Amino acid sequence: MALIKGYNFPDELFYHKEHSWIMIEPNGNIRVGLNDFYQKSAGDITNIDLPFEGDTVTQGKTCGRIESGKWIGKLVSPVSGEVVEINIDLEIDPSIINKSPYKKGWILILKPNKLDEELKNLFQADKVKPWLKQEIQKAEKNKK
Repeated sequence: MALIKGYNFPDELFYHKEHSWIMIEPNGNIRVGLNDFYQKSAGDITNIDLPFEGDTVTQGKTCGRIESGKWIGKLVSPVSGEVVEINIDLEIDPSIINKSPYKKGWILILKPNKLDEELKNLFQADKVKPWLKQEIQKAEKNKK
C-alpha cells in the first residue's frame, strides 16, 4: 500500500481522476469505492444516493451523489457497465466509507462492458503519486 502525504492508496487498485477506485474481482466484475483522499476531504459522510441494480453507468459520468457536513459531491463511475450490486449497508450508515474506504465502505459492483479499453484511463502504482500530489495542491489552493 502506498502512503502518499498521509493518504492510503493500495497498489492493487486502479484509480479514476474523479476519486473513485476499482478492484477487479475474480469473476471479472468490478468493485467500486471512493479513495482515501476524497473521503477525508469530504469529512463525515452523512448520505449517499446510488444508482439501482440493473442501471447502466458510463466511465467518467456521474452515477451518484455523496453528502457530508461540508459539501455535496459526486460519485463518478470509473468504468462503464451494469450495476449488479450496491452496498446496502451504506444506506443505514454511509460513514462506513470514512471508516473503511477500501474494504467495508465499497459502494457498488459493476459488470464492466469496456474494461480493456477503459483501464488505460485509470491510474495505478507509480502513476498514482504524481496525480495525487496535484490533487492535494489543488485542494490546498482552494482552501486559501
